[in-house]
Amino acid sequence: MRRLLIQEQLDVSRFLEDGFALRSHLQSYLQLSSEELNNRLPQSTEDLADLHPGAFRAEDATSFYEDTVGTGHLLELAAWHLSSVDYIADTLRLQAMAARGQVLDFGGGIGTHALSAAMLSAVDHVWFVDLNPHNRAFVQQRAEALGLTKKISVHRDLSDTSSVQFDTVICLDVLEHLPDPSMQLINFHAQMAPDAIALLNWYFFKGHQGEYPFHFDDPLLVETFFRTLQSHFLEIFHPLLITTRTYQPS
Repeated sequence: MRRLLIQEQLDVSRFLEDGFALRSHLQSYLQLSSEELNNRLPQSTEDLADLHPGAFRAEDATSFYEDTVGTGHLLELAAWHLSSVDYIADTLRLQAMAARGQVLDFGGGIGTHALSAAMLSAVDHVWFVDLNPHNRAFVQQRAEALGLTKKISVHRDLSDTSSVQFDTVICLDVLEHLPDPSMQLINFHAQMAPDAIALLNWYFFKGHQGEYPFHFDDPLLVETFFRTLQSHFLEIFHPLLITTRTYQPS
C-alpha cells in the first residue's frame, strides 16, 4: 500500500489568520461595508436554502448552482470557511502533501484550495472549475490580489481541460451535490495520470430534519458511488484525522 508522505511543509498561519484575506476580498467583490458583510454572513446558510424551498431534483442541480444561487453561495461558503478554519487548515496541509504538477480543483467554490495549491512550488498550474459565474469571477479577482494569476486558470466545466492529464484532483464538499457522482469519478479517472492522487470527500445525507436540502442521498446513488470508487481507485493512507481521503487510480 502506497503511503502519502510530506513533500512540502505548508505555512497555514495566513489562512488561520484571515482565510487568505477572505473578508476584504468579499467586501471588494460584493461592494459591501464591513458592517454589511458581518450582518449577512451569519444568515447566509438560511438565505441560500430559501432560494430553493421545494424538493431538490437532480434535473435542477446545474441551473440552481449556475444561475439561481448568485452571490449567495459565496457568502454561505465564506461563512463556513471562516467558522471552520482548523478543519480546513488540515485539508490544506493534506493538499500540500499530495499536490503537484497539473492540479484540478473541481467545484472549488471561493477558491481556498486552488489559491493554496498555487502557492506550492511542486504545483505547475491549477485548473479551477466551478459552475457559478460569481465563484469564478471572485476567484479570478482573488488570484489577482494575491499575485497568483500565472498559476491559476478559471473554467466553467471540464470541457476546457480535455487535453490535460491531471497529477492531482481536488474535489471537496462537492460530490454530494451532483446528481451522478459516480460518473464524475469516472471522468476524473479518465483524466488522471497513472500516479496521480485525488483528494475527495462526500456527505450523502440530507440531515435528520432536512437541514442539507441540496445533498443527494438516494440509497442506490450512494451504493453505485461506492462501487465505482472501489473499482476505479485505491485508497492511500494519510495520517490526518479529517473526512478528506486520498486515492490513486487503479
